[in-house]
Amino acid sequence: MSDLRELYQEVIVDHNRSPRNFHSLADANRQVEGFNPLCGDHLRLFLKVNQDNVIEDISFEGEGCAISVASASLMTEALKHKTTAEAEHIFQQFHQLITTDIELAVDSEALGKLNVLAGVREFPARVKCASLAWHSLHSALTQPETARISTE
Repeated sequence: MSDLRELYQEVIVDHNRSPRNFHSLADANRQVEGFNPLCGDHLRLFLKVNQDNVIEDISFEGEGCAISVASASLMTEALKHKTTAEAEHIFQQFHQLITTDIELAVDSEALGKLNVLAGVREFPARVKCASLAWHSLHSALTQPETARISTE
């Protein structure tokens, strides 16, 4: 178990130091801002969703702790080229993973690399760090009219 925990920590450190998809997205048609006032984590999430509701591209910018940045980075990798329905389903699974009591069974196999963040449920204060990007995504998916970038 110790080797697995070390691997998870390495993935989080790697995604924090070299976050994937960390840039603005000029042709995004949805944008949402997430902020955690308790710790100062702040991000802007960009999505380009096509007419078939497929996330063609997704990126983020912002500042935050290692868990917040790694979670956003892992999320963007997992959701690129997924439909918005698939992304919403993954959001629900991820939320369950990080908020469910450790003793309760969670179908974590479907989440793949996102499982590295399962350990945050042991630290309730860190759950908000791991879920900031995900709640921002949920907002962009369920309220696209308020998450759109102005084209003016």
